[in-house]
Amino acid sequence: MSRIFKSRLWLALAAVALLLATLSLAPRAAAQPPQNELTLRQAIRTALSRNPSATLAQAQQSAAQAGVDAARTAWLPQLGFTEDISRGNDPVYAFGTRLRQQRFTQQDFALNALNKPTPIGNFATRLNGQWMLFDWLGREKRIRSAKDVSAGAASMSDDVNQQIVLRVVEAYQSVLYAQRRLTVARYEQGTADALLHDAQVRVKAGLAVESDLLAAQVNLSEREQDTIAAQGDVDTAWAGLEAAMGVNATPRRHLAPIPPRAYPATDLTQDIDQAVKTRPDLKALRQQNAAQRELVSAARRDFLPRIDAYGNWETDRDTFAGNGGNNWVAGVQLKLDILPLGKRARLLAAKAKQQEAEARQRAGEQAIRLAVEQAWTAHRTAGLQVKTAQAAMAQAAESLRILRNRYHAGLATMTDLLRAEDAQRRSQNDYWRAVYGNTVTYTQLMYATGNLTPAAAEALQ
Repeated sequence: MSRIFKSRLWLALAAVALLLATLSLAPRAAAQPPQNELTLRQAIRTALSRNPSATLAQAQQSAAQAGVDAARTAWLPQLGFTEDISRGNDPVYAFGTRLRQQRFTQQDFALNALNKPTPIGNFATRLNGQWMLFDWLGREKRIRSAKDVSAGAASMSDDVNQQIVLRVVEAYQSVLYAQRRLTVARYEQGTADALLHDAQVRVKAGLAVESDLLAAQVNLSEREQDTIAAQGDVDTAWAGLEAAMGVNATPRRHLAPIPPRAYPATDLTQDIDQAVKTRPDLKALRQQNAAQRELVSAARRDFLPRIDAYGNWETDRDTFAGNGGNNWVAGVQLKLDILPLGKRARLLAAKAKQQEAEARQRAGEQAIRLAVEQAWTAHRTAGLQVKTAQAAMAQAAESLRILRNRYHAGLATMTDLLRAEDAQRRSQNDYWRAVYGNTVTYTQLMYATGNLTPAAAEALQ
């Protein structure tokens, strides 16, 4: 029975080793994924189309573009239409109404008619317009400010998309890592079950003591708890992936693996310089700062005189469909605010907002430099951890093999064997954690430098 156990154990170890070697060396498949398989590309595209953050960013971008259109309307004349119906016997009203209706006669000059006129009705149709001719380029400044705001909204939308891609990659890798832990936990549970069976046989044969059997039972119970916890981690990771994709609970599909790989090394100084140039959120801060500068310039021009043109046309009738008189007035106005207290307050507010925008830009640059350095250091550390964890996993496997042989030869205790089992399990989990961290930190570095496009993330798989 002991020989059968050892044969099964060696076969299981060989299968696990072959699986690890295949996963680490297999190239990226070029064939189309199965229908029940969810790839990283599919997850990213689903997130970009259904994640609420992406929808919110698009709505804000549309609102900013509408602000540009609204600012451009300052070039257009303002037109108004009024239909007025009135009746009364006010002397001034009656006198003016008859003149506008072109119904004034010699009899209307009578003193009694002037002092006590009979009630008169009027149907007045008016068209009025106003057009600002010159305001010292204030309109142009406000339009430029609106364009900068729109460009900033577009840059923020790009940053939101990169954040979504980052969250999807992190969640996707979390599911893969949780599944690896579950696989290791189930394998260890099977090994613990086989070890318990072997301990029972050895105790019956008088080759082991009862404490070995109790230790094997405790070990199996612990491995069962590890399996339950690993299954819970898988469920939690799936919930995170669904949230990142912007979908509700859906039937879970098989995830295409992201193979372990060594990512190219980068230079920290170059990464920082590139981030300062390409980060979309930093671009948005610069564009917001530019927009505030234009508003300050426009607020200064409000103190200068402006020139407006205006015009009015009116027709007055005694009945709605009747004939009457019409008149028009057109002119040009020069406007100058002699006591511009409100404009002065608006200028001070615009300057304060400009200072705020400049401070945000400087703070954003400092934060991005720090984020790039942290991501770069984390990725370099993760790459070294992969190599160390891979070597530790091979050493733990070899140590376990030796201790198993010594245990079956009666040269090692059950405690020694269980310790070796724990060391192998930890080394496997450490290896997959390092692989997970290597991919995630590389993705975080791409985001920190502003290069985490959907195509760049999809290339990870």
